[in-house]
Amino acid sequence: MSEDTKVHAELRESFGKGFARRLRAAGKIPAVIYGHGTEPVHVALPGHQVGLIIRRANALLELDIEGKEQLALVKDVQKDPVHQVIEHIDLLVVRKGEKVTIDVPILVTGEPAPGTIVNQDANTLSIEAEATHIPQNLEVSVEGLEEGAHITAADVKLPKGSTLLADPEVLIVAISVPAEVDLGEEGETAEGAEGEAAAEGEAAAEDAAAE
Repeated sequence: MSEDTKVHAELRESFGKGFARRLRAAGKIPAVIYGHGTEPVHVALPGHQVGLIIRRANALLELDIEGKEQLALVKDVQKDPVHQVIEHIDLLVVRKGEKVTIDVPILVTGEPAPGTIVNQDANTLSIEAEATHIPQNLEVSVEGLEEGAHITAADVKLPKGSTLLADPEVLIVAISVPAEVDLGEEGETAEGAEGEAAAEGEAAAEDAAAE
């Protein structure tokens, strides 16, 4: 845990859209904490700080709720579809040493062999990891890979203590050569059609001017 993930949470007993709007106007975010068989706890979080933290996938917060510490994993962030303002956050209670199931973003690095391209089939990978050691991403290198090479979930290196939950054969990336676009006769025909259309347009304009 780092200092920037320590968040002061205020308990709240008022609910409803009107109260939530007032909270957001005051720079705070409504949130609910649940899990481990506990009763849901409704809190207000500092908007700017939490907004920065949740830019990372699977963010873990170390909450201070009236002097009581609680670890919580960000499970869902609800945003206004138009203005992208955070409207509400769902937090899951976790404990140190506990393992959680998360979808971790895949980061492709490196450059494949000249003349080839990278086709990424999966953007995230489902794994089980310790709540306090959740990776920000899973790195996949394509450096120097030739056409026909591919990387599956089983090839991805996971952090120590993590377990792959996705199908090991799921394709992550494949290396291929881009298909060349050959217009040929169709291209010539298309150009001819465009030329004819332009000529017809000019002729029509001349006739109209003559009238």
